[in-house]
Amino acid sequence: MIRRTFVFMSIAVLASFAKPVAVSAQDWATKMFKKTSHDFGFVARGAKAEFAFEFENLYEEDLHVASVRSSCGCTTPTITKKDLKTFEKSTIVATYNTRSFLGQKSATITVVIDKPYYAEVQLTIEGYIRSDVVFDPGEVNFGEVDQSATAEKKLTVTYAGRPDWKITDVRSANEHFEVELSETGRSGGRVSYDMVVRLTKDAPSGYFQDQLSIITDDSRSQSIPVLVQGSVVSPLTVSPASLILGNLEPGQVVKKQLIVRGNRPFRILSVECEDRGFTFEPPSDTSKQVQFVPVTFTADASGTISQKITIKTDLGSGAIASCVATASVRDSAGAE
Repeated sequence: MIRRTFVFMSIAVLASFAKPVAVSAQDWATKMFKKTSHDFGFVARGAKAEFAFEFENLYEEDLHVASVRSSCGCTTPTITKKDLKTFEKSTIVATYNTRSFLGQKSATITVVIDKPYYAEVQLTIEGYIRSDVVFDPGEVNFGEVDQSATAEKKLTVTYAGRPDWKITDVRSANEHFEVELSETGRSGGRVSYDMVVRLTKDAPSGYFQDQLSIITDDSRSQSIPVLVQGSVVSPLTVSPASLILGNLEPGQVVKKQLIVRGNRPFRILSVECEDRGFTFEPPSDTSKQVQFVPVTFTADASGTISQKITIKTDLGSGAIASCVATASVRDSAGAE
């Protein structure tokens, strides 16, 4: 008898687990995946092409993925996390091998789960790897970029075939990408372009992975994707990131200190918070790589306090740092 139960599952479904019914076992595992298929479309030779199949453990029991395998060498699967507790997420990353394979290629990725029950989930990948279009390098990778700084990378697109072949446009849904395209050669059926991709100054901090679409005058495959990824790193860090003021009595005064570090010397221009219970000492006029910000909080209204403290600096086009201050103030009626 099965004693453990799946969250949100009916008795009828549980009964099916008590019997070796393969279809039902497949269903509960498949439900965890947002998508089970992906079409890369037309991709250039040498281009980096990846897709992440996201899944979430929807159940009460701990989940374990025993293995992932691919039916074709054109696709390599990797898993980011094998053990998942309730509502934890992971991904199966499918990488298309565009350097060793050409033409129409498809693969079935088998995800083998052995806990809490055995099941196999089939994920499908397909696409067409063009032999006439080559990217060098295979992606636009910015690496780490300081926030508020501009960065650019160059990618060369080479085509072999029609002498009148053209790139007509480059598109992206990401407003922080700017593209400059220039034709560099056209001879004997070979055409080459240089594509310079710039990351704008106002790009938000954090990791990004997006794509550009190269639009050509091909009648059969007009759009060719280019992977763009990188990480925008804030030049400032605040410690602690969460300023915990504790449980306070009405009228109680608490003093704390924030430490702000920069990647180079900077001045603090202002420290702001919408709650008037917070006051800050005037910032120093001296440029330093590490600045201290004394914070004073006077408890007023009862309840839970959660306020954002914003620190504006002169670093890199006015870089901003922030933290969240929290406190719990007792009701004045309950105070002695």
